[in-house]
Amino acid sequence: MKITKEKYIDCGKNKVNKYILNNSAGMSVEVLDLGCTIVSLKLPDRDGELKDVVLGYKDPMQYFSNPAFFGSVIGRISNRIAKGRFCWQGKQIELEINGGNDHLHGGTNGFWGRVWECIEDEGRLIFKINSPDKDSNYPGEIECYVSYILTEDNELIIKYKVTTPSESMANLTNHSYFNLNGDGSDSVLNHYLKINSDYFTEIAPDYIPTGKLLSVDNTPMDFRTFKTIGRDIDADYDQLLITGGYDHNYVLSEGLEIAAIVYSPESGIELEVSSDSPGMQLYTANLMGEGLIGKNGREYKQRSGFCLETQFYPDSLNHPEFPQPIVTKDAAQQFETRFKFRIRD
Repeated sequence: MKITKEKYIDCGKNKVNKYILNNSAGMSVEVLDLGCTIVSLKLPDRDGELKDVVLGYKDPMQYFSNPAFFGSVIGRISNRIAKGRFCWQGKQIELEINGGNDHLHGGTNGFWGRVWECIEDEGRLIFKINSPDKDSNYPGEIECYVSYILTEDNELIIKYKVTTPSESMANLTNHSYFNLNGDGSDSVLNHYLKINSDYFTEIAPDYIPTGKLLSVDNTPMDFRTFKTIGRDIDADYDQLLITGGYDHNYVLSEGLEIAAIVYSPESGIELEVSSDSPGMQLYTANLMGEGLIGKNGREYKQRSGFCLETQFYPDSLNHPEFPQPIVTKDAAQQFETRFKFRIRD
């Protein structure tokens, strides 16, 4: 893997660098030190045409506000925390309300909007950030490391490591939106998707988990065998009606296992996602199409991308029955997610 560095934004205090990862198979990944953000992921399609398969902004300055969280690492806690509250060591913690009535993706000062320190280390691109005690009112200091590795087999490996000198919490994920037809294509509804999960976390009308794990059996949530994303997305099913499409956490098995496979019959590009995280959020860009101008100058439309965000379950700090995103001084938190690309004939 070859890594090159370029200036991306140099406007007063806004100094952001871009790092380009290349392999000999023709695949490249471009990552900013702002939010560890993936702004481009290119590889040849079935016909040898280079396709960029992640969404992003035409205006680089938009990555500072990043209303769609395109490509960024989310933290300190990804997804939602109900009403921005949770109990920690006998005290109620109050966080910013920035997503409806809840705390979303670490708040308006989340890790996605900060410039991380970059460490280039023999074939790995490593980013580091320190979050002190009471940062955004989160209790406990943490230090986070996110590394990107691009293999010769067209596999992008993301490794997360979180340490603390005391006890704290973290739930990091990458929020890339994919379109295997190529960035700028209007829809991902023709993509075939398989998710290796028997259960998902039920949500209430406010998008917050109820605490129940529901079986996917005989529901539109069942992706255990390949079907198009669009086949059941508009079904008359309460969980889909709440979110206007898929925006749900699937329960994953333990260990580094294949969580999902997505395939575009249009481009021939297949994406295999493996992770040892306990859950994975499937989001089908249900709220897209509100004036977001993409890299090719076109406005993104609803469902023009999909996310597969490996994570702890949403609002897990308020659900002791869920896996907990706790990190202690004696046990670093470490997870890995692999995005492997290949071409189908």
